[in-house]
Amino acid sequence: MENWIIREIKKEDNQSVAQLIRSVFDEMEIPKTGTAYEDPYLDLMFEEYNKLRSVYFVVENEGEIVGCCGIAPLENGDSKICELQKMYFLPKTRGLGIGKEIIEKCFEQAKNFGFEKCYIETMPFMHAAQRLYKKSGFEYLDAPLGCTGHSSCPVWMLKEL
Repeated sequence: MENWIIREIKKEDNQSVAQLIRSVFDEMEIPKTGTAYEDPYLDLMFEEYNKLRSVYFVVENEGEIVGCCGIAPLENGDSKICELQKMYFLPKTRGLGIGKEIIEKCFEQAKNFGFEKCYIETMPFMHAAQRLYKKSGFEYLDAPLGCTGHSSCPVWMLKEL
């Protein structure tokens, strides 16, 4: 795993990214209803993030997509708040510091886009992810922001950029 690079998603990455995300959902037994699994654009991530104030990164290792994460404006929320979205890694890439690196890249882009805060929703049992978010400066909220459609994600966090 030494030869990994973080780069922006390309159109030809769509299928690999969708497969990766679905495989993590299956592995972790994440509910499929009310989560990113149901998002209609899961198979069209390049197109979805090829929009104003949005970016999606993939982690590539020797031609294989092994992780991904992006930012976009918070849906139905404050225009100064972005959302860290669809951060998933294959088991072999976890714990190597790649998550911290991709989050920092997202924060950098968010600031360039003029966002002041970053929001994230996650699952209660995703402890490693929450530790990473806390280390990255996120704090827990008592209620969700915006309206993401992810009703099955009951953990909400926010960070000042």
